[in-house]
Amino acid sequence: MTDDAIVRLYWERDEAAITETSRKYGNYCFSIAYNILYNKEDSDECVNDTYNKAWNSIPPSRPTLLSAFLGKIVRNISLNRYKENTALKRGGHQMPLILDELSDIASDRPSPEEEIINTELIKAINDFLYDLPTEKRVMFVRRYWYADDIGAIAKRMGLSENSVSVTIRRIRVKLRKYLSERGFDI
Repeated sequence: MTDDAIVRLYWERDEAAITETSRKYGNYCFSIAYNILYNKEDSDECVNDTYNKAWNSIPPSRPTLLSAFLGKIVRNISLNRYKENTALKRGGHQMPLILDELSDIASDRPSPEEEIINTELIKAINDFLYDLPTEKRVMFVRRYWYADDIGAIAKRMGLSENSVSVTIRRIRVKLRKYLSERGFDI
């Protein structure tokens, strides 16, 4: 089923949208979650939470690239779960509760100034990545968007782990310099 057809199901509030999303993007979402959490049960929960968030977001959103839309959702949910899990290990189990208690007082939405800076930062990073050779861009995105480990990237690209590691480190250094030259405080 095409992405447009799946999005249409969401707009029609047809529960088949979840089934079709799972069929087409379930493994994709799971791999993103698992690469962040390394826990099957938590990853499964994050994928299910992703379907719920997509259901609640479409409409009003009408994603043009459903895979990126779902990838962003599952990635954010998984990162939040990772933060919760690591906070619990450090004995900081009260922090999520405290933040939840304060959520009706303090907004987690960025200020208009922060939104402008974030938008400019995203554009600068995208411009930087666009100018990279495809192989380097793929390495960077696989590492920092999909949270692939170096070994998986090396295997996927037919390179040594050392080569991938060094290339990614060099890209990070260049990105830091690029952003610094454009006035971002990194």
